[in-house]
Amino acid sequence: MRRLVICLLTLFRRISLAIRWLRGRTDDDSAARRVVRGEAWDEFCDTLKAAGAALTFPGAPQDPFNQAEGYRYLSRIARAGLLAFVEHADAKAPVLHRVVDEVTKLGADNPDNFYQTAALDGSYEYRITGRRNTIAYLSFGTQSGNYGEGGGLPPTGHIDSDQIEMDSDGNFELVLSASPQPENWLPMTPETGTLVVRQTFLDRETERPAELRIERIDCPEHERRPAPLTPRQLDEGLSKAGALVAGAPLLFAKWARDFQKHSNALPMFDPEVSLAAGGDPNITYYHSHWAIAEDEALVIEVTPPECEYWNFQLNNYWMESLDYRHHRIHTNKHLAQREDDNSVRLIVAHDDPGRPNWIETAGHMSGTMCFRWVRARETPQPRTRLVKLSSLRD
Repeated sequence: MRRLVICLLTLFRRISLAIRWLRGRTDDDSAARRVVRGEAWDEFCDTLKAAGAALTFPGAPQDPFNQAEGYRYLSRIARAGLLAFVEHADAKAPVLHRVVDEVTKLGADNPDNFYQTAALDGSYEYRITGRRNTIAYLSFGTQSGNYGEGGGLPPTGHIDSDQIEMDSDGNFELVLSASPQPENWLPMTPETGTLVVRQTFLDRETERPAELRIERIDCPEHERRPAPLTPRQLDEGLSKAGALVAGAPLLFAKWARDFQKHSNALPMFDPEVSLAAGGDPNITYYHSHWAIAEDEALVIEVTPPECEYWNFQLNNYWMESLDYRHHRIHTNKHLAQREDDNSVRLIVAHDDPGRPNWIETAGHMSGTMCFRWVRARETPQPRTRLVKLSSLRD
C-alpha cells in the first residue's frame, strides 16, 4: 500500500512538472503560487488526515487504548516532520538536532540511544567537530534520502568511535564528503541527504554524551549562515513532513502485522530490510510481537555473545518504545543481572514477579519488542517461553 501511494504521488508530481514546463512556469513560481493560495498548507493537512489509514491497517488493534496511542503517535511524527523538513532542512547550513527523543519515538527507537540528525547534500563537504566524553558507543551514518521522500534510507557511509582517531581528551574532527579523505572520513554519495548520529548509553546515570557540532566547509564563512526562507523551501518541507506522517506509520504497521506471525518469539530480523530502513550496519536485530495475559509472563533466556553492547526493549504496537522515563521497559549489557553460567533471564510481566530482570509492560497487554547486539562475534538465538506468573513466585 505504501509503495502504491508513493508511486501515485511521484506520478502526480511528474505530471504537474510537465504542465508547469508547458506553461512556462518555474518550480519557484509554482511554489510561490501554491503558498500564496494556501494550496501547500491544504495538501499538508489533507495528507495528515489520510495518514490515519495506518491505524486501520490489517492486524492493527482497534481497542480505544491502542487507537489513542496511535493517534498520539501520528501527532508526534507530525511534530518531528516539521522540525526536520521545515525548521532544519537547509543542507547548506545543517543543524544537529533531535527528532527522536524521550517523547517522539519511531521504529523501535532504542531507549539507550541519544539520537541526532542533520540535513545533508552529497555535493557539499562538511566537518563534524566533537568531544566524545564518556558515552559507551558513538556512530555516524550518512543515508540516501529521508523518510519524507519514500524509498527507505539506504546507507551511503558509516563510521563509529572505534574507527575515529581522537586525541587523549577525546577530541576529534570528522570530514563528510563524497571524495576520500586521508584521516577521519565519513563517506557520502551524490544521493546522500541525511546524517544520523547514534550515541548509546550503558548507564544514563553516569555517562556523558558527546559534544558535537557540524558545519559546511566547501564555501566561504558568510555562505554558511541559513538563508531566508523561500516559498519553495516551505512547499517542499510541508510535502516531506506530510509524506513522513503518511509513510513511516504504514511501514511499521506492516512490520507489526508480520511480527504477529511469530508472536512471543524472537527470530532474527532480515539485515537487508533493516539497512534499507536506516538501521545501523553494526547491529543485529531481533524484532517480534508480544502478547501476555494478566496471569502470564514471557521468559526470555540467552547467553549474550562477546559484543560491544546489547539490549532488550518493549514497544507498543506502533513500534514506539514504551515510557522508559517512568517504567523499567528495557535492560542492557550493563543493567541486566546474569546467572551463574553467564546467561541472562529476562521476565516480561504486568506485575513484579520478585525475580531479577523484570521488564514492565507499562499498562500494555501486547505490543512489539526488540533484542539487539552491537558488533557481536556470534549471534545466538534468544529462547522464549510463556509461563504462568505464579510459577515464578514459587
